[in-house]
Amino acid sequence: MRVVIAEDDVLLREGLTLLLGNAGVDVVAAVDNATEFLAAITDDRPDAVVMDVRLPPSFRDEGLRAAVEARRRHPGLPVLVLSAYVENSYAAELLADGAGGVGYLLKERVGKVERFLDALRRVAEGGTAMDPEVISQLLVRRKADDPLQSLTGREREVLALMAEGHNNATIADTLVVSEGAVHKHIRNIFTKLALPDDQGGHRRVLAVLAYLNA
Repeated sequence: MRVVIAEDDVLLREGLTLLLGNAGVDVVAAVDNATEFLAAITDDRPDAVVMDVRLPPSFRDEGLRAAVEARRRHPGLPVLVLSAYVENSYAAELLADGAGGVGYLLKERVGKVERFLDALRRVAEGGTAMDPEVISQLLVRRKADDPLQSLTGREREVLALMAEGHNNATIADTLVVSEGAVHKHIRNIFTKLALPDDQGGHRRVLAVLAYLNA
């Protein structure tokens, strides 16, 4: 896997480069600003990017805006945001194209290297990896006529765990139910969200994106 990193903190940037290199990931560029990030995306064509929300010059939302622009220029580019902040508006926009391949983790809550690497791999493969706190803040903006209103409480719990990137077995263990029950809930979710059978495995990503989009 070839990855571009955009992180202004030099110690974290070098640490991520070393960590990914040790895991067999090829870091083709590691930059500290949005301009160089967008140039690297075009020049190096990575399989995924890891980036912070706040980059120079204003340290507000330059990173996330650059990620949105990168996805506009290169549709489907897998993006894993690793940040100390949740920037609601651009996080929702990042999810809005429905292409999958998006993750948003909070730095202070990534307790294990394995979790980070697993999230990166899932995102690179077109899946999602969302921190529960990010999910919580995005859901505050839901509309009154949201089709998700038709989901039961248990179906919402299953969908929230899907958004975090968990597989059926982990969801079953977390909710203390059988995998068969989880499969039934997911089938009901697909039906209620009108996701057709011909979407195949991609329906799981589409359901998550429907859940997260404002």
